[in-house]
Amino acid sequence: MNAVTVRSFKYDGQPHRSWSATLRHRAGTLITLDAVFAEPVAHPLIGHIPQGTISTEFYWTDRWYSVFRFAAPNGALRCFYGNINIPVEFDGATLRFVDLDIDLLVMPDYTCHVLDLDEFRTNARRYRYPPELRRTCLRALRELMALARAHRFPFDA
Repeated sequence: MNAVTVRSFKYDGQPHRSWSATLRHRAGTLITLDAVFAEPVAHPLIGHIPQGTISTEFYWTDRWYSVFRFAAPNGALRCFYGNINIPVEFDGATLRFVDLDIDLLVMPDYTCHVLDLDEFRTNARRYRYPPELRRTCLRALRELMALARAHRFPFDA
């Protein structure tokens, strides 16, 4: 399996987050990675995410979102986390994307919670997101919600 560094950026090019993963599969525009939380994370809605939580990550080079399937170390589904982003770039060793703030939390019962719309609005002003980019983000969110509600890939746990 190939080691991959995942790097997310803000719209102005500033680094946002970085983590290590392993390439599981690549087919057409879909890139699937596996990662494990190296340290615990406290999240206001998800709660405590313990070290060892497994993240199966789905990225596309032609879609404006990515999806993370979080599972307990025993494999039990914890939740899905959708991220609105500019389509990823992948050179085989580093996967890069621009995070566009809006997130979608999908619980195991498929209840959906849209997160960070306020951050999106703030950053749209701060970074001067063009109107078409704003519309594209909201279309991507609607598409992601439709996939989750229909339990379609990658929400077909």
